[in-house]
Amino acid sequence: MKPYLVLAAGAVRRVVKGMAVTVMAMLSVALAGLAPVQGETAVAALSANEEMALFAAAGFKIAGNGQYRRCNEDPVSLSYHPGQMELMDLNGDGRSEAWITEHSLFCYGDRGQYFVLLTRVPGGWQPVLEAVGIAVIKDSGYQGWPDIAIGGQDLDVSPLYRWNGKAYVRSNP
Repeated sequence: MKPYLVLAAGAVRRVVKGMAVTVMAMLSVALAGLAPVQGETAVAALSANEEMALFAAAGFKIAGNGQYRRCNEDPVSLSYHPGQMELMDLNGDGRSEAWITEHSLFCYGDRGQYFVLLTRVPGGWQPVLEAVGIAVIKDSGYQGWPDIAIGGQDLDVSPLYRWNGKAYVRSNP
């Protein structure tokens, strides 16, 4: 798998051979002189209705300020970043999958992040993996889908999830 940048909630993640390094980004990637690349190919943005359906499928609700929220942090802390969407063709089938992330130390503890990976199905989107932690895309995989490790500060062993033909299931104890 080629290295690529994944943008999420104000952070830049450089994923290289299964290792994720998070660097807080105060400036946009464009100002830093980097071009965002999503997976192997860039994908078109969703319409407003498609975006709403995607976030709803991920369990998020739209707040009065227009932000997508799953965490009910009130008042909002500095660690909170509302729901963000990233599209990428994760399995190489020419259709984009979606990552939805939300950041909050209050709601998600030391791992700080919740994510949902969704795939397109007739009539909408279906979650195939959700977890608290940072998703690390591995070089290994099954049926075109990469294995995904979940990273976080309080983990002794990173859970590893493998595609079983319908969803991701944990493949290590």
